[in-house]
Amino acid sequence: MQLTSDSFEDGQLIPGEFAFCVLDPENRVTLGANRNPALSWTDAPEGTKSFVLLCVDPDVPSQPDDVNQEGKTIPADLPRVDFHHWVLVDVSAEAVGIQAGEFSDGVTPGGKEGPTSRRGTRQGVNDYSKWFANDDNMQGEYFGYDGPCPPWNDSIIHHYHVTLYALDLDRCPVGGEFGAEEVHAAMDGHVLAEARITGTYSLNPELSEEE
Repeated sequence: MQLTSDSFEDGQLIPGEFAFCVLDPENRVTLGANRNPALSWTDAPEGTKSFVLLCVDPDVPSQPDDVNQEGKTIPADLPRVDFHHWVLVDVSAEAVGIQAGEFSDGVTPGGKEGPTSRRGTRQGVNDYSKWFANDDNMQGEYFGYDGPCPPWNDSIIHHYHVTLYALDLDRCPVGGEFGAEEVHAAMDGHVLAEARITGTYSLNPELSEEE
């Protein structure tokens, strides 16, 4: 199975159009267009009954103390943790792709609605729900896609792994509100194939210039 994108090349920079935040010369960062990237796939294995799509950033600082703090830099050797940006299940076996902006087009304070979504799919909760839990202006349940917004003072470029899973199930066996952890557990033993594409992103001006 092959997964590709017209929005960015594997291993290359994700354009700001698909990010939650973009660089801003006056305020460090500002909200971006937050459109989901275009994706297409081929060669799904025989017996595929549905697809699951996950997007995860494994480079998120494990300690938030220095995140986006003036005069501080997040060191490269700080342990990192996963941050899920998109959890999409029940994609039809007949589907061969997703259009840019089809599932997300703009930042929605408090999060987009879910889990019911377009084309009979369901959207899981992404990790912005936890990130904004104590922010009165942004807190809420963030369903579906919300793009990159790594710390502007991080010393490393972040990587965004978009993985498509072909399942032998018509419907992913998760219910109610769910996240990536529940989906991984539900898929166990039912994945026929998987394909991945990875993009990079940074809001550190020095790293952005290097890219």
